[in-house]
Amino acid sequence: MGQLSFFSAQIDRPAYDDLAGVLAAQGQAVRSDIGTRVSIVVADAWRAQALVDEFADTGATAEVATTDEGTPIARTTHTHELDELHRRWSAGAVKAMPAGWVPTPRALRLWTIAAGNREGDRYLLGLDAHAPDTHAMLATALMRVGIAPTLVGTRSASPALRIAGKRRLTHLIEYVGEPPSYADAAGHWPIVAGF
Repeated sequence: MGQLSFFSAQIDRPAYDDLAGVLAAQGQAVRSDIGTRVSIVVADAWRAQALVDEFADTGATAEVATTDEGTPIARTTHTHELDELHRRWSAGAVKAMPAGWVPTPRALRLWTIAAGNREGDRYLLGLDAHAPDTHAMLATALMRVGIAPTLVGTRSASPALRIAGKRRLTHLIEYVGEPPSYADAAGHWPIVAGF
């Protein structure tokens, strides 16, 4: 069997549900009378711009802004098109992963853009420190797509899912595709090194 010529995220059709990838990280979905807004505060300007680009691919109007502290934030405009995503990812006022969620390739790409970082020859997908009940469920969600992670940093401000090993990293790369075309993105993108 030959190797696929396209990455999964490149052949997967963009959809509003893909924004679940930022909710798997530290993103938030907030609903009001005028619709739902999905937003995520990120560590780097390239991440915010790349997320806005990806949001646009799904059909969501989005912008880059900054928090009061000057940190980049990617956010959609309010739209009722995202109300169902909010409903599935909420339990009252608390963020909750839907039971049985399987990340699409594009959702996994958004998660990687939002909160992915290299750690030596391993890769970390950041989690929401304010939603600890989602951590183990998100690890299980990754297992559903054939990427078995290790939950790390649960008692710190930076919990994450650690992905290690050539097979798992290769599988992650097959899902998420090439890094966004911003100068700093490649240095934070998963690679298979040291094998």
